[in-house]
Amino acid sequence: MNKSTFQEELNKYGEIVYTNVGDSMEPLIRQGKDLIIIKKADGRLKKYDVPLYRRDNGQYVLHRILKVRKDDYVLCGDNRCVKEYGITDKHIIGVLTAVIRNGKEISVESMPYRIYTYLWCGLFYVRAFVFRIGLILKGIKRKLANLH
Repeated sequence: MNKSTFQEELNKYGEIVYTNVGDSMEPLIRQGKDLIIIKKADGRLKKYDVPLYRRDNGQYVLHRILKVRKDDYVLCGDNRCVKEYGITDKHIIGVLTAVIRNGKEISVESMPYRIYTYLWCGLFYVRAFVFRIGLILKGIKRKLANLH
């Protein structure tokens, strides 16, 4: 069986629908539960778009754009607190247009999606702080458990 790439599928059909693998875009996209619709990227993307891109190491990633810069984008998963730099238009394959949850399509143009995006991204530094505190607490708990 011949497997095609995301790029080949987008070139052939203009959009792809698939189940996401990974938890970096939770709570928006639940791994193995929600379907996502990706369309071919057309031109420069904007802040809060969610591109499907391919890193230089070949890994496919779906993360949100937090900042558009002259030559690249600053991206981060909704469930992550470390920003990624250096992703350029040549890395971008497609862009998220909708999430299908429990059979209902949620467009990236819908008001609930836009409210989620502005709140979730607006609280980025609060989320990052809470996430880091959680990691510290897990590390302390692990060290205490190893003492026994």
